[in-house]
Amino acid sequence: MLHLKNFSKDFVGKPLFSSISWHLKKGERVGLVGENGAGKTTLMRIIAGEVEASSGETQFAKGATAGYLPQDGIITRGKPLFQEVMGALADLQQMEKELDSLTKELEQVSHNSPDYTGMLEKYGGLQEEFRIKGGYSKESEVAIVLNGLGFLTSEWDKDCGTFSGGWQMRIALAKLLLKKPNLLLLDEPTNHLDIEARNWLESYLCSYPFSVILVSHDHFFLDAVCHKISEVWNHTITDYHCNYTNYLVQREARVDAIREAKKRQDEEVEKLEDFINRFRYKADKAALVQSRIKQLEKIERIIIPPERRKIHFKFPEPPKSGRIAMELNGVTKSYGSLKVLDRVSLTIEKGERIALVGHNGAGKSTLMKLLAGGEFQAGERTAGHNVVIDYFAQDQSDSLDGSKTVYEELYSEAPYDMVPKLRDMLGAFLFSGDDIEKKVSVLSGGERNRLALAKMLLRPSNLLLMDEPTNHLDLFSKEMLLDALRDFQGTVVFVSHDRHFIDGLATRVVEVDKGNLNSYIGDYEYYLAKKNGAEAVVTETAAKSQVVTKEERLKEKEEEKRQQKEERSRLKKVAELEKSIEAAEKDIRELEERLADPETANDYVLLQKIGDEHREASSRLAEFYQEWEALTS
Repeated sequence: MLHLKNFSKDFVGKPLFSSISWHLKKGERVGLVGENGAGKTTLMRIIAGEVEASSGETQFAKGATAGYLPQDGIITRGKPLFQEVMGALADLQQMEKELDSLTKELEQVSHNSPDYTGMLEKYGGLQEEFRIKGGYSKESEVAIVLNGLGFLTSEWDKDCGTFSGGWQMRIALAKLLLKKPNLLLLDEPTNHLDIEARNWLESYLCSYPFSVILVSHDHFFLDAVCHKISEVWNHTITDYHCNYTNYLVQREARVDAIREAKKRQDEEVEKLEDFINRFRYKADKAALVQSRIKQLEKIERIIIPPERRKIHFKFPEPPKSGRIAMELNGVTKSYGSLKVLDRVSLTIEKGERIALVGHNGAGKSTLMKLLAGGEFQAGERTAGHNVVIDYFAQDQSDSLDGSKTVYEELYSEAPYDMVPKLRDMLGAFLFSGDDIEKKVSVLSGGERNRLALAKMLLRPSNLLLMDEPTNHLDLFSKEMLLDALRDFQGTVVFVSHDRHFIDGLATRVVEVDKGNLNSYIGDYEYYLAKKNGAEAVVTETAAKSQVVTKEERLKEKEEEKRQQKEERSRLKKVAELEKSIEAAEKDIRELEERLADPETANDYVLLQKIGDEHREASSRLAEFYQEWEALTS
């Protein structure tokens, strides 16, 4: 399908890719991953033909087509939505016109005319091609895609220019999906999608008949769609034939193996260099020295790529509060005649992690602002005893002062006792060295979000209200934020369109739908099961009355004890194996030292004996590693 042959790309004399050979098979769905700046977008643009490689070839299968969706920047206006998206099927529209024209011609030609048979055959062939390509269902196909991406039927006649930036990208995505190129290149397609649209796109791509390469910062989406992960790292591409979750495990094992190989190579090089230096000027060892020099020159040095920079941070210890963090009773919020929340009630208890879900425009951000102290028309909002709120708005990064440097922005709101810790805090959020002197106005979306999150650490709070905190964060930064929120001892209410993030954090899901709130005790998977199943929705009142029986609690404790016992046993076996591996590796090193000893070189019997011992030790080591991998996978 696609072959990158001896492919390289340089920027300002610095290599981005170096002599890559990479294949994409027909029907493969590949997740392209790597740190920000590694070259994922550049690679996709080169494949799409928008950027030229410095050297090498990009070879496509004969007749293959590629379609590319960038992260943003596509604006469409001047046509109604449905008509604009239908334009993606221009070839079918042209065939339809030809069929109409042929129909009119056939009506004018006599059945006895010598041209009639030929025209009829042409019409039949064109009609069959039109049918096979889906010409008779093109309107319904457009409707399915528009509905799946969240467009309401009432919006189909609206001018495309009336839609905002995020919806403009949905229009571009709809057109690209309908064109069905042989290679679909999607750069962050989920950035502007809510959960429902993400779920639909996930299902669509899983049944897509051709190849897909996508970049995404959505862990769950990558797991569901991709069966191959290609990592852009250290100027090359490395394939992992698995989903994203398994890639993380396999990658860690691979990097550990590279480190171990580098360690062994360094030891071997050190021995060779030591031998050369010791016997360089001894005539009787000249042949041996030359042999070692040639051996040293043949060694292809292993280079360990730099460690990924990671965010490590903890939210400040929260002040103690009462059992109830926040309570809403019969609250109504309207914008003019539009009633967004209609007499809703919600009780938030200390320590809960509540995910607010619902389609775009349902009122999630409105509810979040209301919890943070926003105005409403009716009802009561009661904050619990000693509750201290910190609110991260969806556009929180827009509140940053662009004229200040990164350090000045953080310093401007820092309490006196936090000032000595500001540089360490910025370092934890990947702002180090000259980065802290950058103007806020030149920061990327991800950098601005990280800075806004860092500001949340300046003052302790016990109720975090976070509206889309993961926007613009890469996969690794999301994981660090998730870990920090899991460790946080206070209460969290958050909005996110990231399934992995919700599943990893939420203890309760509250759905905002048609002005009402529906509460589900559990994670997002439980919410989906309840919502799609036959059981009734667990409302806020019903949730309070749910009681876990004593027998159920005992069963849960027994199961937890059993799992803990198994885990302790597994960890014990792993520790024993690691000791055995260490001992086997030590034996192998000692045997290799004996083999390299000049005094051993002339004793054939001894060499054979040491060689046999070395093979046995290597075999034992391989068995140990195999067992260790089975226990740690």
